[in-house]
Amino acid sequence: MSSATLPAPAAPPAPMSVFERYLSVWVFLCIVVGIALGQWLPAPFQAIGRMEVAQVNLPVGLLIWVMIIPMLLKVDFGALAEVRRHWRGIGVTLFVNWAVKPFSMALLAWVFIRHVFAPYLPADQTDSYVAGLILLAAAPCTAMVFVWSRLTGGHALFTLSQVALNDAIMVFAFAPLVALLLGLSAISVPWDTLITSVVLYIVMPVVLAQLWRRALLRRGAGALDALLARIGPWSITALLATLVLLFAFQGRAILQQPLVIAMLAVPILIQVFFNAGLAYWLNRRLGESHAVACPSALIGASNFFELAVAAAISLFGFESGAALATVVGVLIEVPVMLLVVRWVNASKGWYEDGQKPWRQSTP
Repeated sequence: MSSATLPAPAAPPAPMSVFERYLSVWVFLCIVVGIALGQWLPAPFQAIGRMEVAQVNLPVGLLIWVMIIPMLLKVDFGALAEVRRHWRGIGVTLFVNWAVKPFSMALLAWVFIRHVFAPYLPADQTDSYVAGLILLAAAPCTAMVFVWSRLTGGHALFTLSQVALNDAIMVFAFAPLVALLLGLSAISVPWDTLITSVVLYIVMPVVLAQLWRRALLRRGAGALDALLARIGPWSITALLATLVLLFAFQGRAILQQPLVIAMLAVPILIQVFFNAGLAYWLNRRLGESHAVACPSALIGASNFFELAVAAAISLFGFESGAALATVVGVLIEVPVMLLVVRWVNASKGWYEDGQKPWRQSTP
């Protein structure tokens, strides 16, 4: 099957859950609660911060696993067989995710953090802010892209195959790519901590999730669906708990410079719209269907922010600018991605009018 004969999605887009739609609201509330608790009850949070083994904070490590594993249960690596059927769209996805996105973020971080906003940011955190933005861009989206794809009528098998391939690549490429970009940004790379983070937050969760998935599927697809429905809220709950901890440590810095979040958001916003637009345009030029172009553009715009937060905490600590930068990505993810969803839906007529007749498809 070629990309020109992709079937239409079988079902209309389902609405977002309450947690998904109002994620930014929950994140904002966690900022307020975390800052308040950090100021009123500093001792308990300092005790949590000291619970480390080999620079890995144990409470946060547990929360990250609760975040990540339910998401990885949705990923079927058997979908990699679909890659050859959608090679144009997959090629665009890989190009934007691995050759454009991390490097464009490194450039934007250099422009805005080291130059444009440098006079307004604490000098001792500049490197850390840059590192956090790089970590955010180096981790392609794993879970939320399924939501965005659903809202655009994206091709389900293509979405699954591009996520599975990105996850497989991330196991091997995340650490070298982060190390390269941090090195280019003149930031020292703690290789032992970076490798530990990859093993703890990518390799082990992927292996455990796939073993669990296979065990469930032996009992039938219904068993997997039932478990996913039951543990789905765990991910967002663990994420919000992690954010409360983060902002309990970040509270003083934020109160002293409340505009730092807005300044960190600028390069993230530019990158989101640039990468989404680039992937969307490239798919159109290659004659891919709109049902493929949408998830390809959306995965190029969104991030695996759970992994970025975990890696930032492991590499630089709770109180680092890197941790704060990754959390800003969480804060703006939903409203910005909903704008991208609205844009690709509204431009469907323009997209299909511009396809080459010999490659035009009916999504």
